[in-house]
Amino acid sequence: MSSSWPNLSELIVEKGADAPVGMVGVPLDAGSVTPGRCDLAPGVLRATLRRIGRYDVETGKELSTPIADHGDVPIAGLSIEEAAPSIVAACKGSVERHELTLLIGGNNAVTRPGVHALGLPLDKIGLITLDAHFDMRDTSQGLGNGNPVRALREDGLPGANIAQIGLAPFANSAAMHRDAIDGGHLVVTIAGVRAEGIDRAVGRALDHLRHCEALVVDCDIDVIDRAQLPGAPGARPGGMASHDFFIAARTLAADPRVRLIDLTEWDPPLDSTDLSALTAGRWVAECLAGFEQR
Repeated sequence: MSSSWPNLSELIVEKGADAPVGMVGVPLDAGSVTPGRCDLAPGVLRATLRRIGRYDVETGKELSTPIADHGDVPIAGLSIEEAAPSIVAACKGSVERHELTLLIGGNNAVTRPGVHALGLPLDKIGLITLDAHFDMRDTSQGLGNGNPVRALREDGLPGANIAQIGLAPFANSAAMHRDAIDGGHLVVTIAGVRAEGIDRAVGRALDHLRHCEALVVDCDIDVIDRAQLPGAPGARPGGMASHDFFIAARTLAADPRVRLIDLTEWDPPLDSTDLSALTAGRWVAECLAGFEQR
């Protein structure tokens, strides 16, 4: 029953309920380039949902889609390699039951098992990243939050199936950039986003992946300008405006090929205010608003 303040927490239902959207918490922090507490993010997000309203004054529509919460994957103390099978299994269970799954990280290493959870050959899956980084660090020393895209390429994901939006200056290496371009990635830097607008950038990404049967969207929250998102260790000044991040999330969630969207690299204790939490909560609302446009 709707309260006098209809809010997102009212849309959360038990995992066994019949719901078009599923949510899986993956509190992974192992292997982070900058150690922190990204593992706290799923719990803080759930607590924040009651502060996010359901009515969009700009469209005149109220969100109504139930979200089946599958809880957090029990991975405390595990390495990325050890945790991966459990993450894949939990996300696969959600993907099979729901049209869209929201994967709440955790660090960016959750993206790789999220892609594998679709259960399709990798040449049929497309990956769109909203990220300041290429995530193409070397994997020879193991998996981490700096190399999920590299690891997926090594797994067999074609470079032509990858579109990356929001890459930041002085946050990547020349070798990563070269490997991405040579591999066939679509690369849109943050300057490119400003020049052409977020709508055009997202449209180009979807067009680049028109040959893919299903899509995964990685929303690394450090793509947002650090002044607008203090709670991400990788965020830097000059990043994406939060309103562009919201537009991108809504637009991508509206594409029926998108089966899973993750939110990663949010480290709640880094932000002494509630700004980062409210941004993450608004992301859930934008994903639902996009889904309801399908």
